[in-house]
Amino acid sequence: MNQKKKTILRRSVAATLLCFSLSGHAATSNNLVLESQTMDKSTDPCTDFFKYSNGKWLAENPIPADRSRYSAYDEVTERNLTALKAIAEAAAAAPDSGSLAARLVGSYYRSGMDEARIEAEGIKPLAEELAQVNAVNDRSQLLPLIARQHQTGVGSLFTFYVDQDAKKTTRYIPQITQGGLGLPDRDYYLKADAKTVEIRKQYLAHVEKMFGLLGDAPEAAKKNAATVMALETRLAKASMTKVQLRDPQASYHLLDLNSLKKIDGKTAWSVYFKDIGLAEPGQFNVGQPKFFAEAGKMLNSLPLADWKTYLRWHLVNARAKDLSSAFVNANFDFYGRTLAGTKELQPRWKRILTNTDANMGEALGELYVAKFFSPEAKAGVLEMVGNIKDAMRDSISKLEWMSEATKQQAYKKLDTLVVKIGYPDTWRDYSALKIDPASYAGNNMRAAEFEFKRNLAKLGKPIDRNEWGMTPPTVNAYYNPTMNEMVFPAGILQPPLYHVNADAAANYGNTGATIGHELTHAFDDEGRQFDAQGNLKSWWTKDDEKKFLVRVTAIEKQFDEFNPIDKLHINGKLTAGENIADLGGMKIALQALRKAQASKPQAAEVDGLSVEQRFFIANAQSFRGLMRDEKLRLQLATDPHAPEKYRVLGPIANMPEFSQAFNCPATSSPLRPDVKRVNIW
Repeated sequence: MNQKKKTILRRSVAATLLCFSLSGHAATSNNLVLESQTMDKSTDPCTDFFKYSNGKWLAENPIPADRSRYSAYDEVTERNLTALKAIAEAAAAAPDSGSLAARLVGSYYRSGMDEARIEAEGIKPLAEELAQVNAVNDRSQLLPLIARQHQTGVGSLFTFYVDQDAKKTTRYIPQITQGGLGLPDRDYYLKADAKTVEIRKQYLAHVEKMFGLLGDAPEAAKKNAATVMALETRLAKASMTKVQLRDPQASYHLLDLNSLKKIDGKTAWSVYFKDIGLAEPGQFNVGQPKFFAEAGKMLNSLPLADWKTYLRWHLVNARAKDLSSAFVNANFDFYGRTLAGTKELQPRWKRILTNTDANMGEALGELYVAKFFSPEAKAGVLEMVGNIKDAMRDSISKLEWMSEATKQQAYKKLDTLVVKIGYPDTWRDYSALKIDPASYAGNNMRAAEFEFKRNLAKLGKPIDRNEWGMTPPTVNAYYNPTMNEMVFPAGILQPPLYHVNADAAANYGNTGATIGHELTHAFDDEGRQFDAQGNLKSWWTKDDEKKFLVRVTAIEKQFDEFNPIDKLHINGKLTAGENIADLGGMKIALQALRKAQASKPQAAEVDGLSVEQRFFIANAQSFRGLMRDEKLRLQLATDPHAPEKYRVLGPIANMPEFSQAFNCPATSSPLRPDVKRVNIW
């Protein structure tokens, strides 16, 4: 996976959201994007606003067995996946007709749904790749094999991709970053608490089981699993933490092959670059030099047999979901059931649709937006974006802690920020991608190779400013600092998250806060290090930077205090950027709503709720959700987002506007004391 400098609003909870009209109980008589019947109005909003806004929904919506969490986004996705299924099934029923997009989607879906063929093939789809590993008999063959695995979607040892040079964003350069682990994060290999130790034991057993499925005898499988664990643990020790990775300066090291030799003088890195198609890589970014120094030592010292064992493991781990049920179920038992607490494997059709989006998302997106994203919806979102950008400008102008010199640079960044709504102007060309309806595993490998080549082909070309980092059906959004752009796919701009004819208060509380969130990412603790052209370059005065970081420390401390489960607290440093964006997004969206009210007044009261009360409730309802304990622990360890409940409670504790809206008395107000209150944007 490309580790691009994108700040994601929400974790993708499914492939798509396909709804263009409010249905069932999702709409009130006032056509609000606000569900008053899901609220628990017996709860005092001043003491537990999350329960007040979502209490009835939380009580009546248990987590489905095939999910590790269930949220507003999951709810809508589940309700609408049948629409996506209809698109894919219609395309599959007419494989030789329609557009290229329809033919690709149809053929791919047919290949994935051919369960009998996949079951009968067993491990055969891996035969050629396993033979390549087994054929290695000299250390000089390791890097060519790793290069081949990278080209086909197997993430052994490290990660390679092409992206903008963070300090010269008018050019693409190769990037190599740490990777090669089978557990979600380095800390899973290193922490000594009882639950992490138990997960390591279960991971070891899982790797052993997978080697058994590959045909290894029990003793050999056990030995090979121990080899994998030892090798990955050593890589983990050399890896940067997720908090360290949030510092873009710490992962920028522009080198060439000669200077890489100073880090690792024994490894023939030129062989790797040549084998992926770059005989002359020129300058490239080495994200984590310490990691590559250690990786080089390991490549040149560990027994060749250990490396072959490791590469076999990463091959089967990457391909397990493409194979017969023995592999699929074993993979789910650990990554789904053990790590995330999911009770049941999703039905095949859902899994195939998710992979369709992952492998040819713009082909699927082309079919999707034709039915499910109207010009009116796009125009309505653009109007909100304009109001929110105006509100951000007003906010910057009034900042007491920021100097005029820095404000002028902030205005430049705001003025040059690009907004993408719905879908790309030009669809991706998939004509070189071969999809065989009789080869599901082969299709996934070819799709990975197609994407690798497409990414590699960027080198030497102008920056493609029309490229999207998410597919149109994705229920998510992002800000990309090197492009200075925020992107909102059609999938997230659907009811009940957004409706063109809905109450503005609810739209601004939900989608408006989302827009404000992404906009704030341009000025959060990471995004603020990139200038108006997207270059990693300071545009702050030293004094302003110091004042800003004091405020960042305050929000880190606030979230450090939250204790969602056991003795585990939210990591304030890991989640700082998202928490800044949640708070800033709400404040700016509320300002924008007030400005919009001036030209388009809304009903002063609906269902007994004022405009600003509806704004806050809609925001809280967008974060409603339940999560299994295992998934919650995983999120706290690896995710830069705080759990949903705290994304509601954290911001309102810093907003006097909330306490004023709900007339909260001093004795029960969630508002933090002045000395602790965070006020950045």
